[in-house]
Amino acid sequence: MRLVLASASPARRATLIAAGITPIVQVSTVDEDAVLAALPGGRAFSGGTTTPADEVAALAAAKCADVCEALSTPGTNAELPEGEAVLVVGCDSMLEIDGQMLGKPHTPDIARERIRAMRRTSATLWTGHSAAILAPASSDDDQRHERAVTATVTRSASTQVHFGDISDAEIDAYVATGEPLHVAGSFTVDGLGGPFIEGVTGDYHSVVGISLPLLRSMATELGVFWPDLWDAPRP
Repeated sequence: MRLVLASASPARRATLIAAGITPIVQVSTVDEDAVLAALPGGRAFSGGTTTPADEVAALAAAKCADVCEALSTPGTNAELPEGEAVLVVGCDSMLEIDGQMLGKPHTPDIARERIRAMRRTSATLWTGHSAAILAPASSDDDQRHERAVTATVTRSASTQVHFGDISDAEIDAYVATGEPLHVAGSFTVDGLGGPFIEGVTGDYHSVVGISLPLLRSMATELGVFWPDLWDAPRP
């Protein structure tokens, strides 16, 4: 079975490849702010009743559903194996620090401010995962679609990240590379930001952006035998 990754993240793709799975990449077009605004109770930590787990799970589910819908239209992705089901996976990550949920900073000033606040402290990295089986449509399905979702599951995971004592000069140099501008929480553990992180309590892969143990559990729940996702034939 092929895995479709509903994310443009090179770190998530590299993590899957290292685990023996080369995904088909199909990026979602979800409006993240709109998804969060539509959550019952409003944003977490802003007087609302949603939790960090709710937020990342909602975003992951929206991305997975968006890609499933896109791939259900005939001829949308030539890489999909004809007549076979695929496993579609959506993910989203946000950093919780001092009662705030932080996504991508996008600008150097915001990234610099966030990293200064994170040094010599610990924060919680939340990652939402949503997986769906997208199978060939039956005669009972909408005739405009050649594939249909037959099962879905959504879960969240949290991991503690412990940041070191990063100097202002190091922060300026790191921000100047551009790496922290487009990643959740303004840091990477598997890139240039790695040396500034003293430790991780929990699943390292979740900090990268996709928890392999959690994803395996979800795949099993959907009836997928994990080794069937490997590129090489299993013994």
